[in-house]
Amino acid sequence: MIDPRNRPALLGAVIAGIAAFVALWWLGLPVLLAWVAGWTLPAFAMYGIDKRQARQTGWRVPEAVLHGLALVGGVVGAWAGRAVFHHKTHKPVFTVVLVAASILWAAVALAVLLD
Repeated sequence: MIDPRNRPALLGAVIAGIAAFVALWWLGLPVLLAWVAGWTLPAFAMYGIDKRQARQTGWRVPEAVLHGLALVGGVVGAWAGRAVFHHKTHKPVFTVVLVAASILWAAVALAVLLD
């Protein structure tokens, strides 16, 4: 169950990801590129929000949300957020999930290119 305090941030991330995807696709980007680019900013932003909240001992973004954003397509934003905010760098599970998401999206890209 998601903490009610996290719902606005999560809902905002989902709306931003979908809206960015639709806008980029409408502007003519290929679907896969638009999808990954659309989810990059929300993933990056959620890493930044969570890092700020960690420093202020405020509510936190659930780790499952951060993992989910990477897996749904925001893997580039997750890697960037991790590097820029130095967030979740000591948790091996984040490395495993980001590597898995990277492999997943590289495989999807390869499949699309070979189709």
